[in-house]
Amino acid sequence: MASAPRPTPAGAADPVGGASIEITRLAKRFGAVRAVDDVSLHVRPGEFLALLGPSGSGKTSILMSIAGFELPDAGQIAIDGRDVTYLPANHRNLGMVFQKYTLFPHLTVLDNVAFGLKMRGVAKGERHRLAEQALATVRLAGLGARMPAQLSGGQQQRVALARAIVYRPKVLLMDEPLSALDKNLREEMQLEIKRLQSQLGITVVFVTHDQGEALTMADRVAILNQGRIQQLDEPKALYERPRNRFVAGFIGETNFIPVGVGPLRGDAATVQLPGGAHHCEVGAQALVGLDAAGGRGVAALRPEQIALVNPEDPSALRARVAGVIYSGSTVLCIANLDDGTELRARLSDPSRVNVQAGDQVGLRWSPEALRVYGEEAATA
Repeated sequence: MASAPRPTPAGAADPVGGASIEITRLAKRFGAVRAVDDVSLHVRPGEFLALLGPSGSGKTSILMSIAGFELPDAGQIAIDGRDVTYLPANHRNLGMVFQKYTLFPHLTVLDNVAFGLKMRGVAKGERHRLAEQALATVRLAGLGARMPAQLSGGQQQRVALARAIVYRPKVLLMDEPLSALDKNLREEMQLEIKRLQSQLGITVVFVTHDQGEALTMADRVAILNQGRIQQLDEPKALYERPRNRFVAGFIGETNFIPVGVGPLRGDAATVQLPGGAHHCEVGAQALVGLDAAGGRGVAALRPEQIALVNPEDPSALRARVAGVIYSGSTVLCIANLDDGTELRARLSDPSRVNVQAGDQVGLRWSPEALRVYGEEAATA
């Protein structure tokens, strides 16, 4: 059960509000490589947007272009309606948190947080007051006199956050800031950053390659591949209604099953499953990149939507168990159909799973669980 929200720390900063970000037909090349290829997106004021994708997908190049550390080859970037495409980074008033915290080891925590204010010419007394306020906001009140080496990894990350918000920017950019933390601390910091963003009301653009992190933290997620946005949507829509095969395979676990699709009749079509003996009806909304005549396709099926049943059940596909993997709260059952197609079922009650390698099982799922992609739906 989720814990009740913790009260705002005494002395913490008041809400700042967020700015909109409008990216129009952004392009960035590195030699012959198109790192960003005609990307357009709108980030709403106060929104938490995650840029998610494999290495080389363009997510960091987009972030660095917003920050002003990279200049695009084409396109436009506007913040709150102001064109900042070629504005120097130090004139954009954006907060930035990097993968490496880059704290000054010879400065106290307080002076690390206040450093940006010092560079802006803020008087010592005022910058220390604002730095103390920022430390209170990230729950580090009273630690300003310590040196960075005296802090844990999670505390150092909070100092980096405090330094980014101390001058109250309306946009906070974060480039894989949690990748150096262990799993438990990483999950704690995910909730802490989301709390901070909600408290301040600022706009956050967050780069990550971790899908769980993106789904947990973001209001919307942009999935990128080869410099293009494959889908921009809320986490639930990304998981349940992926727009193409790449998104279906990148978000969560997915089985891909080669199928034949009959012609569309009314609002449904017949999907022929491997082996030729089984078929099911799927709605037209589950067919992506297939025309009314049908054809060959690939069905996407989440492992948690598969149930193990008696192999003699006429509505099930017969399969032979190849392996059973226990992982605490779930059990992964790997099974092969008669034609060799491998399917993975993730079962939520380990105490009721009593199969082992070599056993015959039946696999069954609801027709609504299938989403079928044609060849042209491999990418957007």
